[in-house]
Amino acid sequence: MARRPTAAKRPRKEIVEAGHVSRTIKKAKVPLSAVTRFGDLVFVSGIPPFDTKTGKLITGNIDQQTEQVLKNVKVCLEEAGSSLENVLKVTVFCTNAGYFNRVNKVYGKFFKKNPPARTFCTVGAWPWEFDIEIECIAAVKPGARR
Repeated sequence: MARRPTAAKRPRKEIVEAGHVSRTIKKAKVPLSAVTRFGDLVFVSGIPPFDTKTGKLITGNIDQQTEQVLKNVKVCLEEAGSSLENVLKVTVFCTNAGYFNRVNKVYGKFFKKNPPARTFCTVGAWPWEFDIEIECIAAVKPGARR
């Protein structure tokens, strides 16, 4: 019979601060954490195209927005001890299915080898003016400490 880990060894939920992404979400008073880590897994919330230096939304074309979202996701993952290479599952939320090929072109630059499982969903709109957000689940890099 397998032994259950003691309370001291059980993983616990940890909120990870991810720079401007986390600060922008807090300023907007949205009740969520950008990144949560639990044991060897990292969960990145749906991240919009915030400029990581200013915290302002990128409202350019879908290519610019997708690039910024993926840069933000990368920052979130790295702050939690993971990386794009360790992403297991991605969900892309986009306002227009017609953007699929353009999103793929940018997405492919970030996931060149062994891309993760992915779902592409179309959505109506958000309370702010942007067209894409991306969430993911990743494994922590071996040996990464927090």
